[in-house]
Amino acid sequence: MISHNIGIKIKCCSFSSRHVVVRTSSNHRYIFTLRTHPSVVPGNIAFSLPQRKWAGLSIGQDIDVSPYTFDKTKQCIGTMTIEIDFLQKKSIDANPYDTDKMAAEFIQQFNSLAFSVGQQLVLSFNDKLFGLLVKYIEGMDPSILKGEPGTSKKQKIDVGLVVGNSQVAFEKAENSSLNLIGKSKTKENRQSIINPDWNFEKMGIGGLDREFSDIFRRAFASRVFPPELVEQMGCKHVKGILLYGPPGCGKTLMARQIGKMLNAREPKVVNGPEILNKYVGESEANIRKLFADAEEEQRRLGANSGLHIIIFDEIDAICKQRGSMMGSTGVHDTVVNQLLSKIDGVEQLNNILVIGMTNRPDLIDEALLRPGRLEVKMEIGLPDEKGRLQILHIHTARMREHQLLAEDVDIKELSVETKNFSGAELEGLVRAAQSTAMNRHIKATTKVEVNMETAESLRVTRGDFLASLENDIKPAFGTNQEDYASYIMNGIIQWGDPVTRVLEDGELLVQQTKNSDRTPLVSVLLEGPPHSGKTALAAKIAEESNFPFIKICSPDKTIGFSETAKCQAMKKIFDDAYKSQLSCVVVDDIERLLDYVPIGPRFSNLVLQALLVLLKKTPPQGRKLLIIGTTSRKDVLQEMEMLDAFSTTIHVPSIATGEQLMEALELLGNFRDNERSTIAQHVKGKKVCIGIKKLLMLIEMSLQVRGFLLQGCMRETRTFSKTHFGPQTLVSVTLRALYCVWYGLNVVHFKKATVLLADFPTAVFSSSQ
Repeated sequence: MISHNIGIKIKCCSFSSRHVVVRTSSNHRYIFTLRTHPSVVPGNIAFSLPQRKWAGLSIGQDIDVSPYTFDKTKQCIGTMTIEIDFLQKKSIDANPYDTDKMAAEFIQQFNSLAFSVGQQLVLSFNDKLFGLLVKYIEGMDPSILKGEPGTSKKQKIDVGLVVGNSQVAFEKAENSSLNLIGKSKTKENRQSIINPDWNFEKMGIGGLDREFSDIFRRAFASRVFPPELVEQMGCKHVKGILLYGPPGCGKTLMARQIGKMLNAREPKVVNGPEILNKYVGESEANIRKLFADAEEEQRRLGANSGLHIIIFDEIDAICKQRGSMMGSTGVHDTVVNQLLSKIDGVEQLNNILVIGMTNRPDLIDEALLRPGRLEVKMEIGLPDEKGRLQILHIHTARMREHQLLAEDVDIKELSVETKNFSGAELEGLVRAAQSTAMNRHIKATTKVEVNMETAESLRVTRGDFLASLENDIKPAFGTNQEDYASYIMNGIIQWGDPVTRVLEDGELLVQQTKNSDRTPLVSVLLEGPPHSGKTALAAKIAEESNFPFIKICSPDKTIGFSETAKCQAMKKIFDDAYKSQLSCVVVDDIERLLDYVPIGPRFSNLVLQALLVLLKKTPPQGRKLLIIGTTSRKDVLQEMEMLDAFSTTIHVPSIATGEQLMEALELLGNFRDNERSTIAQHVKGKKVCIGIKKLLMLIEMSLQVRGFLLQGCMRETRTFSKTHFGPQTLVSVTLRALYCVWYGLNVVHFKKATVLLADFPTAVFSSSQ
């Protein structure tokens, strides 16, 4: 154990023992094993630098030395744990060192030598010098020394003698980059990659339990295991995660909290547009800077490198499809190329985790989404009822803690009422309810001030939440009642069995959409003559479905759009529908959407093809969609082969008989009994062809002439004749009688009233044969 000719004088040397006890001025005892060396002056002992550090010795110091005898029945080393690290920092490398060979070399070099807990020494192995520190010694079972099976319990000892069958286990020093392999090493007390204090609710995350579970399984499970086991399996860690979904559903929050969840260094958060720079090459240099720390640490520590997390917000801003950007510079293309090579290029990094977030995954270059790069693609969608309950609990926790939430507030009820609300919208709902409650305690006099007399009784009540639901917060991916309420503002007039059958068939299709696992896509076309109420019936079926997502795609919302813009508008409606578990899309007046005109005929083939694809596209797994289309030109859609795109077709007829007309008038309630009786006499046995929408218009128009109709009739004396209106616009006796009876005119005035009626857009009636 003598490494240098540095003498320390001994006060007593009259002994021949090989093992000695060295006592220093601090009266501490250190056991050493000696051997003679010709270069050491008699009366001196040469100690190596690690030995002098351990025993606190200095050159030329006088020490007390006495013989030491080992009790070989109790002080033979059975197992010894040694901490190891590179002796010199300049010799650090990432090469693996086999601990089995290292242990054999240790026994060979230090056989029959004394070792104590805390002792420091140097080991030469594979032309490298390693610093060793004895951490633990366990005595050998005496039975084993006698060649017998072990019977006694092994005991921990402070000093012992290395023998041929001693076992040595190496453990890496803290923060060491030494790469140990083999079986002769201790199980490292690895720091858990998951922060033990991490908690969903404390982190402010709700409704994402399944998503976090899937991300952990794919991205972090392999990082929990020791690097050597991962290497033996030939396993590579997941390097990238893509979080996508509607705005406000928690993508940025989840990425931010993943950094807190892990026992890793602070993640680098980068907004996508921040990468871009006006100077040539600077955008690519910004990408390289993000990975520089990870590259340097991997070169230095190899498999023991820590995890580096890089978060890209709005990653679609810099990683668009290559070749899709106009211009000659191609900056976006080179940025994508640089990012691809850094994540998984020639020099592979295994110590990085890139998290990208976007609302538009369809814009991202495909090469970035392949396995080895952003291979874990996780949709952060709208929370379900359980998730909404968790989110509301999180955002109302402080109010509950300080008793500012009224007892009548039922969080579960709110979670049911807030279908298709995102996490951000639920947070906004809570804020809106709070502002409503606070507004009650503000006095608006000459100045705005808090009413201190009532402020102490401030409570957020159930009414505040319901008022906010009604007036303040509307879900972006939910049902906008105003969107379809205008189509059924007059209600549904069930003038006969045809209307009842349409509603019943619609209810069956709604139930099929909800309950069937085999038909996630159900589509129906309501066809019939103009003004027969197809749009109102479609809106009624959609409203009665109570689906959380209802949208109406109508021509009035695409006025002035180009063909491409119209296709994109339709696609956005369907894409939004796919984000909800249950959705209903009403495609109104299809021939108008197609820009159809009978002259030619002409239509937009681009819009037609887009609509055909959208009508046939099956929703994603776990999503269901009901499509309701309306048209007045079934024959045109038949020629365009669009009828085949719908699951079923339902005919919506006009009012066809006098009985149906009378039923409609009775439901409208605008006539007295005697008036209806008179009208019924005139329509009895007649065939009628008038849409309910046209009938409503005629009745409302007639209401405007009450008061001056009689005066007009008295002025006009023109004789009524069939040819006055023309054969195609014949005003029926029934409708003219309706006007006269309504305004109290007798039969004498009947012909005089027809002059005013000639200018009205009335229905065409024909007498039954």
